[in-house]
Amino acid sequence: MSMLPVAEAQDRLLSRAKPVQTRETVSLAEAEGRVLAADVQAKLTQPPFDASAMDGYALRREDVPEPGAELKLIGTSSAGRGFDGVVGTGETVRIFTGAPVPSGADSVLLQEDAEKIEGGIRATFAVRLGQHIRPRGQDFVEGEAVLKAGTALDFSRLTVAAGMNHAALEVWRKPVVALLATGDELLPPGSSPAPAQIIASSTFGIAALARKAGAEVLDLGIVPDDKAAISAAVERARQAEVDVIVTLGGASVGDHDLVQATLLAAGMTLDFWRIAMRPGKPLMVGSLGETHVIGLPGNPVSSLVCGLLFLEPLVRKLASLAPVRRDAKVETAVTLRANDQRQDYVRATLSRLPSGALSAEPFGKQDSSMMKIFARADCLIIRPPHAPELPAGSPCPVMMLRPTFLAETV
Repeated sequence: MSMLPVAEAQDRLLSRAKPVQTRETVSLAEAEGRVLAADVQAKLTQPPFDASAMDGYALRREDVPEPGAELKLIGTSSAGRGFDGVVGTGETVRIFTGAPVPSGADSVLLQEDAEKIEGGIRATFAVRLGQHIRPRGQDFVEGEAVLKAGTALDFSRLTVAAGMNHAALEVWRKPVVALLATGDELLPPGSSPAPAQIIASSTFGIAALARKAGAEVLDLGIVPDDKAAISAAVERARQAEVDVIVTLGGASVGDHDLVQATLLAAGMTLDFWRIAMRPGKPLMVGSLGETHVIGLPGNPVSSLVCGLLFLEPLVRKLASLAPVRRDAKVETAVTLRANDQRQDYVRATLSRLPSGALSAEPFGKQDSSMMKIFARADCLIIRPPHAPELPAGSPCPVMMLRPTFLAETV
Protein backbone atom coordinates (compact mmCIF):
# COMPACT_ATOMS: atom_id res chain seq x y z
CA MET A 1 0.00 0.00 0.00
CA SER A 2 1.39 3.41 -0.99
CA MET A 3 1.70 6.14 1.61
CA LEU A 4 -1.09 8.72 1.80
CA PRO A 5 -0.28 12.47 1.78
CA VAL A 6 -0.98 14.20 5.10
CA ALA A 7 -3.55 16.66 3.72
CA GLU A 8 -5.51 13.88 2.00
CA ALA A 9 -5.47 11.78 5.17
CA GLN A 10 -6.78 14.71 7.21
CA ASP A 11 -9.55 15.38 4.69
CA ARG A 12 -10.63 11.75 4.65
CA LEU A 13 -10.75 11.59 8.45
CA LEU A 14 -12.68 14.83 8.91
CA SER A 15 -15.07 14.35 5.97
CA ARG A 16 -16.95 11.59 7.80
CA ALA A 17 -16.91 13.29 11.20
CA LYS A 18 -20.18 14.82 12.35
CA PRO A 19 -20.61 16.96 15.48
CA VAL A 20 -22.05 15.19 18.52
CA GLN A 21 -25.73 16.18 18.67
CA THR A 22 -26.68 15.02 22.17
CA ARG A 23 -27.86 17.80 24.49
CA GLU A 24 -27.18 18.05 28.18
CA THR A 25 -27.59 20.70 30.84
CA VAL A 26 -24.57 21.71 32.90
CA SER A 27 -23.99 24.25 35.64
CA LEU A 28 -22.15 27.48 34.87
CA ALA A 29 -19.18 26.14 36.83
CA GLU A 30 -18.91 23.24 34.36
CA ALA A 31 -19.70 25.15 31.17
CA GLU A 32 -16.34 26.71 30.26
CA GLY A 33 -15.31 25.59 26.78
CA ARG A 34 -18.66 23.97 26.03
CA VAL A 35 -20.80 24.82 22.99
CA LEU A 36 -24.36 26.07 23.40
CA ALA A 37 -27.05 23.78 21.98
CA ALA A 38 -29.73 26.49 22.20
CA ASP A 39 -30.04 30.27 22.30
CA VAL A 40 -29.73 31.80 25.77
CA GLN A 41 -32.32 34.51 26.51
CA ALA A 42 -32.11 37.04 29.28
CA LYS A 43 -34.36 36.23 32.23
CA LEU A 44 -34.30 39.84 33.37
CA THR A 45 -33.44 43.35 32.23
CA GLN A 46 -29.98 44.77 32.96
CA PRO A 47 -29.68 47.25 34.47
CA PRO A 48 -33.16 46.80 35.97
CA PHE A 49 -33.45 50.55 36.59
CA ASP A 50 -31.75 53.77 35.55
CA ALA A 51 -28.48 53.50 37.45
CA SER A 52 -25.71 55.91 38.29
CA ALA A 53 -22.43 55.25 36.49
CA MET A 54 -20.44 57.34 38.98
CA ASP A 55 -20.35 58.56 42.57
CA GLY A 56 -21.95 61.99 42.75
CA TYR A 57 -25.27 63.78 43.09
CA ALA A 58 -28.54 62.98 41.34
CA LEU A 59 -30.39 66.12 40.26
CA ARG A 60 -32.55 67.77 37.64
CA ARG A 61 -30.55 69.18 34.72
CA GLU A 62 -32.67 72.33 34.58
CA ASP A 63 -31.59 73.19 38.14
CA VAL A 64 -27.92 73.45 37.10
CA PRO A 65 -27.89 75.61 33.96
CA GLU A 66 -24.41 76.85 34.80
CA PRO A 67 -21.71 76.52 37.49
CA GLY A 68 -22.57 78.02 40.84
CA ALA A 69 -26.08 76.60 41.25
CA GLU A 70 -26.87 75.57 44.83
CA LEU A 71 -28.98 72.54 45.68
CA LYS A 72 -30.52 71.19 48.86
CA LEU A 73 -29.38 67.67 49.86
CA ILE A 74 -32.46 65.54 50.71
CA GLY A 75 -31.16 61.96 50.94
CA THR A 76 -28.88 59.17 49.72
CA SER A 77 -29.16 56.42 47.08
CA SER A 78 -26.67 53.57 47.33
CA ALA A 79 -26.33 50.18 45.62
CA GLY A 80 -28.96 47.86 47.05
CA ARG A 81 -30.73 50.67 48.90
CA GLY A 82 -32.28 53.38 46.79
CA PHE A 83 -33.89 56.69 47.71
CA ASP A 84 -37.67 56.32 47.97
CA GLY A 85 -38.59 59.98 47.59
CA VAL A 86 -38.79 62.31 44.59
CA VAL A 87 -36.18 64.89 43.63
CA GLY A 88 -37.93 68.22 43.25
CA THR A 89 -36.90 71.69 42.12
CA GLY A 90 -33.60 72.78 43.65
CA GLU A 91 -32.98 69.41 45.33
CA THR A 92 -30.35 66.70 45.03
CA VAL A 93 -29.63 63.18 46.34
CA ARG A 94 -26.18 61.83 47.17
CA ILE A 95 -25.75 58.81 44.84
CA PHE A 96 -23.17 56.05 44.45
CA THR A 97 -22.11 53.92 41.48
CA GLY A 98 -24.71 51.29 40.61
CA ALA A 99 -27.43 52.87 42.75
CA PRO A 100 -30.92 53.61 41.35
CA VAL A 101 -31.43 57.13 40.05
CA PRO A 102 -34.28 58.53 42.17
CA SER A 103 -37.54 59.64 40.65
CA GLY A 104 -37.43 63.20 39.38
CA ALA A 105 -33.68 63.24 38.72
CA ASP A 106 -32.38 63.08 35.16
CA SER A 107 -28.61 63.64 35.51
CA VAL A 108 -25.69 62.96 37.86
CA LEU A 109 -23.12 65.56 38.89
CA LEU A 110 -19.69 64.09 39.68
CA GLN A 111 -18.78 64.37 43.36
CA GLU A 112 -15.55 66.18 42.47
CA ASP A 113 -17.59 68.77 40.56
CA ALA A 114 -19.49 69.80 43.70
CA GLU A 115 -18.64 71.84 46.81
CA LYS A 116 -20.33 71.01 50.08
CA ILE A 117 -22.25 73.90 51.66
CA GLU A 118 -24.58 74.10 54.63
CA GLY A 119 -27.47 71.72 53.91
CA GLY A 120 -26.44 70.95 50.37
CA ILE A 121 -23.96 71.45 47.52
CA ARG A 122 -22.81 74.05 45.03
CA ALA A 123 -22.10 72.85 41.45
CA THR A 124 -18.71 73.89 40.09
CA PHE A 125 -19.41 72.58 36.56
CA ALA A 126 -22.46 72.66 34.31
CA VAL A 127 -24.40 69.41 33.89
CA ARG A 128 -25.32 67.70 30.63
CA LEU A 129 -28.78 66.06 30.42
CA GLY A 130 -28.55 62.33 31.19
CA GLN A 131 -24.94 62.67 32.31
CA HIS A 132 -23.45 59.59 34.05
CA ILE A 133 -26.71 57.60 33.96
CA ARG A 134 -26.92 54.05 32.63
CA PRO A 135 -30.48 53.71 31.32
CA ARG A 136 -32.63 50.72 32.20
CA GLY A 137 -31.97 47.85 29.73
CA GLN A 138 -28.78 49.40 28.35
CA ASP A 139 -27.04 46.00 28.51
CA PHE A 140 -29.93 43.65 27.69
CA VAL A 141 -33.67 43.32 28.15
CA GLU A 142 -35.73 40.38 29.38
CA GLY A 143 -36.32 37.88 26.56
CA GLU A 144 -33.39 39.08 24.43
CA ALA A 145 -31.35 36.22 22.90
CA VAL A 146 -27.90 37.44 23.90
CA LEU A 147 -25.98 34.19 23.26
CA LYS A 148 -26.74 32.15 20.16
CA ALA A 149 -26.68 28.36 19.71
CA GLY A 150 -23.27 27.22 18.52
CA THR A 151 -21.40 29.72 20.67
CA ALA A 152 -18.34 28.39 22.52
CA LEU A 153 -18.48 29.51 26.14
CA ASP A 154 -15.52 31.45 27.48
CA PHE A 155 -15.00 33.78 30.45
CA SER A 156 -16.90 36.73 28.96
CA ARG A 157 -19.85 34.64 27.74
CA LEU A 158 -20.15 32.86 31.07
CA THR A 159 -20.23 36.26 32.73
CA VAL A 160 -23.14 37.48 30.64
CA ALA A 161 -24.96 34.15 31.07
CA ALA A 162 -24.70 34.57 34.83
CA GLY A 163 -25.81 38.20 34.55
CA MET A 164 -28.89 37.04 32.63
CA ASN A 165 -29.72 34.92 35.71
CA HIS A 166 -28.91 31.48 34.27
CA ALA A 167 -27.47 28.99 36.74
CA ALA A 168 -27.20 26.25 34.09
CA LEU A 169 -26.98 26.07 30.30
CA GLU A 170 -27.97 23.60 27.59
CA VAL A 171 -24.86 22.47 25.70
CA TRP A 172 -23.74 19.72 23.35
CA ARG A 173 -22.28 16.67 25.04
CA LYS A 174 -18.52 16.40 24.94
CA PRO A 175 -17.18 13.71 22.61
CA VAL A 176 -15.68 10.81 24.54
CA VAL A 177 -12.24 9.52 23.56
CA ALA A 178 -11.11 6.10 24.79
CA LEU A 179 -7.34 5.59 25.08
CA LEU A 180 -5.76 2.15 24.85
CA ALA A 181 -1.99 1.70 25.17
CA THR A 182 -0.63 -1.67 24.05
CA GLY A 183 2.70 -3.38 24.64
CA ASP A 184 4.22 -6.05 26.87
CA GLU A 185 7.07 -3.63 27.58
CA LEU A 186 4.93 -0.85 29.05
CA LEU A 187 4.55 0.02 32.73
CA PRO A 188 2.70 2.96 34.33
CA PRO A 189 4.68 5.93 35.70
CA GLY A 190 5.99 5.29 39.19
CA SER A 191 6.91 1.68 38.41
CA SER A 192 10.34 0.07 38.58
CA PRO A 193 10.94 -1.21 35.04
CA ALA A 194 12.95 -4.34 34.29
CA PRO A 195 15.76 -4.06 31.71
CA ALA A 196 13.40 -4.77 28.78
CA GLN A 197 10.58 -2.51 29.97
CA ILE A 198 9.79 1.19 29.57
CA ILE A 199 7.38 3.66 31.15
CA ALA A 200 4.19 4.39 29.19
CA SER A 201 4.19 8.14 28.55
CA SER A 202 2.18 8.86 25.41
CA THR A 203 -1.17 8.24 27.08
CA PHE A 204 -0.81 11.30 29.28
CA GLY A 205 0.11 13.68 26.48
CA ILE A 206 -2.63 12.40 24.17
CA ALA A 207 -5.19 12.54 27.00
CA ALA A 208 -4.24 16.15 27.72
CA LEU A 209 -4.45 17.01 24.02
CA ALA A 210 -7.90 15.41 23.73
CA ARG A 211 -9.22 17.20 26.82
CA LYS A 212 -7.83 20.52 25.62
CA ALA A 213 -9.59 19.96 22.30
CA GLY A 214 -12.92 19.49 24.11
CA ALA A 215 -13.23 15.77 24.86
CA GLU A 216 -13.79 13.62 27.87
CA VAL A 217 -11.23 10.83 28.16
CA LEU A 218 -11.78 7.20 29.11
CA ASP A 219 -8.42 5.64 29.91
CA LEU A 220 -8.54 1.89 29.26
CA GLY A 221 -5.05 1.47 30.66
CA ILE A 222 -2.15 -0.62 29.39
CA VAL A 223 -2.99 -3.84 27.55
CA PRO A 224 -0.44 -6.58 26.75
CA ASP A 225 0.31 -7.74 23.21
CA ASP A 226 -2.49 -10.28 23.28
CA LYS A 227 -5.45 -10.36 20.89
CA ALA A 228 -7.93 -11.43 23.57
CA ALA A 229 -6.85 -8.63 25.92
CA ILE A 230 -6.97 -6.03 23.16
CA SER A 231 -10.37 -7.29 22.03
CA ALA A 232 -11.72 -7.07 25.60
CA ALA A 233 -10.49 -3.49 25.95
CA VAL A 234 -12.07 -2.49 22.63
CA GLU A 235 -15.33 -4.07 23.74
CA ARG A 236 -15.25 -2.00 26.96
CA ALA A 237 -14.94 1.11 24.81
CA ARG A 238 -17.86 0.05 22.64
CA GLN A 239 -20.02 -0.69 25.66
CA ALA A 240 -19.24 2.80 26.93
CA GLU A 241 -20.44 4.16 23.55
CA VAL A 242 -17.38 6.32 23.08
CA ASP A 243 -17.04 8.52 20.01
CA VAL A 244 -13.35 7.84 19.32
CA ILE A 245 -11.08 4.90 20.14
CA VAL A 246 -7.40 5.83 20.15
CA THR A 247 -4.82 3.07 20.32
CA LEU A 248 -1.19 3.77 21.15
CA GLY A 249 1.30 1.39 19.57
CA GLY A 250 0.85 -1.90 17.77
CA ALA A 251 -1.00 -0.49 14.76
CA SER A 252 1.53 -1.66 12.18
CA VAL A 253 1.66 -5.20 10.78
CA GLY A 254 4.73 -6.71 12.46
CA ASP A 255 4.64 -10.02 14.32
CA HIS A 256 3.94 -8.21 17.60
CA ASP A 257 1.66 -5.50 16.16
CA LEU A 258 -1.74 -6.99 16.90
CA VAL A 259 -3.99 -3.93 17.15
CA GLN A 260 -4.96 -3.61 13.49
CA ALA A 261 -5.70 -7.33 13.09
CA THR A 262 -7.75 -7.40 16.31
CA LEU A 263 -9.79 -4.36 15.30
CA LEU A 264 -10.43 -5.79 11.83
CA ALA A 265 -11.64 -9.00 13.44
CA ALA A 266 -13.97 -6.90 15.63
CA GLY A 267 -15.54 -5.38 12.53
CA MET A 268 -13.45 -2.27 11.94
CA THR A 269 -13.53 -0.76 8.48
CA LEU A 270 -9.97 0.30 7.71
CA ASP A 271 -9.95 3.63 5.93
CA PHE A 272 -6.20 4.05 5.60
CA TRP A 273 -2.84 3.57 7.25
CA ARG A 274 0.77 4.49 6.40
CA ILE A 275 1.01 8.26 5.97
CA ALA A 276 3.74 10.01 3.99
CA MET A 277 5.03 11.85 7.05
CA ARG A 278 7.93 11.81 9.47
CA PRO A 279 7.50 11.12 12.34
CA GLY A 280 4.24 9.17 12.35
CA LYS A 281 4.16 7.00 9.23
CA PRO A 282 2.28 4.01 10.78
CA LEU A 283 -0.86 6.04 11.66
CA MET A 284 -4.07 4.01 11.20
CA VAL A 285 -7.60 5.38 10.69
CA GLY A 286 -10.83 3.41 10.54
CA SER A 287 -14.28 3.07 12.05
CA LEU A 288 -16.27 0.64 14.18
CA GLY A 289 -19.81 1.52 13.20
CA GLU A 290 -20.19 5.19 14.18
CA THR A 291 -17.07 5.14 16.34
CA HIS A 292 -13.91 6.67 14.92
CA VAL A 293 -10.73 4.66 15.35
CA ILE A 294 -7.27 6.21 15.28
CA GLY A 295 -4.20 4.04 15.75
CA LEU A 296 -1.29 6.22 16.82
CA PRO A 297 2.36 5.14 16.62
CA GLY A 298 4.04 3.88 19.77
CA ASN A 299 6.92 6.36 19.79
CA PRO A 300 5.93 9.27 22.05
CA VAL A 301 6.87 12.07 19.65
CA SER A 302 5.25 10.31 16.70
CA SER A 303 2.04 9.90 18.68
CA LEU A 304 2.01 13.57 19.71
CA VAL A 305 2.64 14.87 16.19
CA CYS A 306 -0.12 12.62 14.83
CA GLY A 307 -2.35 13.68 17.71
CA LEU A 308 -1.95 17.33 16.74
CA LEU A 309 -2.56 16.64 13.07
CA PHE A 310 -5.45 14.20 13.35
CA LEU A 311 -6.92 13.78 16.83
CA GLU A 312 -7.15 17.47 17.77
CA PRO A 313 -9.09 18.54 14.64
CA LEU A 314 -11.32 15.45 14.86
CA VAL A 315 -12.26 16.10 18.49
CA ARG A 316 -12.91 19.79 17.86
CA LYS A 317 -15.21 18.99 14.95
CA LEU A 318 -17.10 16.43 17.04
CA ALA A 319 -17.36 19.04 19.82
CA SER A 320 -18.67 21.73 17.40
CA LEU A 321 -15.58 23.85 18.08
CA ALA A 322 -13.65 25.81 15.46
CA PRO A 323 -10.27 24.39 14.43
CA VAL A 324 -7.15 25.62 16.21
CA ARG A 325 -5.06 27.72 13.84
CA ARG A 326 -1.51 26.50 14.33
CA ASP A 327 -0.04 27.29 10.92
CA ALA A 328 2.30 30.24 10.48
CA LYS A 329 5.29 31.37 8.44
CA VAL A 330 8.61 32.23 10.05
CA GLU A 331 12.22 32.42 8.89
CA THR A 332 14.53 29.45 9.13
CA ALA A 333 17.66 30.12 11.16
CA VAL A 334 19.69 27.50 9.29
CA THR A 335 19.78 25.97 5.84
CA LEU A 336 17.27 23.12 5.59
CA ARG A 337 18.31 20.19 3.42
CA ALA A 338 16.25 18.88 0.54
CA ASN A 339 13.51 16.45 1.51
CA ASP A 340 12.40 13.02 0.27
CA GLN A 341 8.84 11.77 -0.41
CA ARG A 342 7.62 12.16 3.19
CA GLN A 343 6.43 15.37 4.83
CA ASP A 344 8.72 16.19 7.75
CA TYR A 345 7.72 17.84 11.04
CA VAL A 346 10.96 19.14 12.48
CA ARG A 347 11.11 20.19 16.13
CA ALA A 348 12.47 23.70 16.53
CA THR A 349 12.76 26.63 18.90
CA LEU A 350 11.68 30.19 18.06
CA SER A 351 13.43 33.48 18.71
CA ARG A 352 12.67 37.10 17.84
CA LEU A 353 14.93 38.77 15.26
CA PRO A 354 15.83 42.50 15.40
CA SER A 355 13.45 42.97 12.47
CA GLY A 356 10.60 41.65 14.63
CA ALA A 357 10.23 38.44 12.62
CA LEU A 358 10.30 35.01 14.26
CA SER A 359 13.18 32.68 13.46
CA ALA A 360 12.98 28.88 13.81
CA GLU A 361 16.07 26.85 14.66
CA PRO A 362 15.71 23.06 14.48
CA PHE A 363 17.21 20.76 17.08
CA GLY A 364 20.20 18.78 15.90
CA LYS A 365 18.59 15.45 16.82
CA GLN A 366 15.08 14.57 15.65
CA ASP A 367 14.67 10.97 16.82
CA SER A 368 10.97 10.24 17.43
CA SER A 369 11.68 8.66 20.82
CA MET A 370 13.22 11.84 22.29
CA MET A 371 10.51 13.38 24.43
CA LYS A 372 12.59 16.15 26.02
CA ILE A 373 13.25 17.78 22.64
CA PHE A 374 9.53 17.90 21.90
CA ALA A 375 8.93 19.40 25.35
CA ARG A 376 11.42 22.18 24.56
CA ALA A 377 10.13 22.85 21.04
CA ASP A 378 8.07 25.95 20.22
CA CYS A 379 7.06 24.81 16.75
CA LEU A 380 7.39 22.09 14.11
CA ILE A 381 9.01 23.19 10.85
CA ILE A 382 7.00 21.66 7.99
CA ARG A 383 9.10 20.31 5.13
CA PRO A 384 6.81 19.23 2.26
CA PRO A 385 7.59 16.14 0.19
CA HIS A 386 10.42 16.68 -2.30
CA ALA A 387 11.07 20.19 -0.98
CA PRO A 388 14.38 21.59 -2.28
CA GLU A 389 17.12 22.87 -0.01
CA LEU A 390 16.00 26.03 1.79
CA PRO A 391 18.68 28.64 2.59
CA ALA A 392 18.92 30.21 6.04
CA GLY A 393 16.75 33.31 6.35
CA SER A 394 14.08 31.98 3.98
CA PRO A 395 10.39 31.92 4.92
CA CYS A 396 9.21 28.48 5.96
CA PRO A 397 5.86 27.09 7.17
CA VAL A 398 5.58 25.89 10.76
CA MET A 399 3.03 24.37 13.11
CA MET A 400 2.96 26.43 16.30
CA LEU A 401 3.03 24.54 19.62
CA ARG A 402 3.21 27.24 22.31
CA PRO A 403 0.29 29.59 23.11
CA THR A 404 2.55 32.67 23.36
CA PHE A 405 3.92 32.33 19.84
CA LEU A 406 0.58 31.04 18.54
CA ALA A 407 -1.13 34.28 19.64
CA GLU A 408 1.57 36.38 17.97
CA THR A 409 1.31 34.76 14.55
CA VAL A 410 -2.31 33.72 14.06
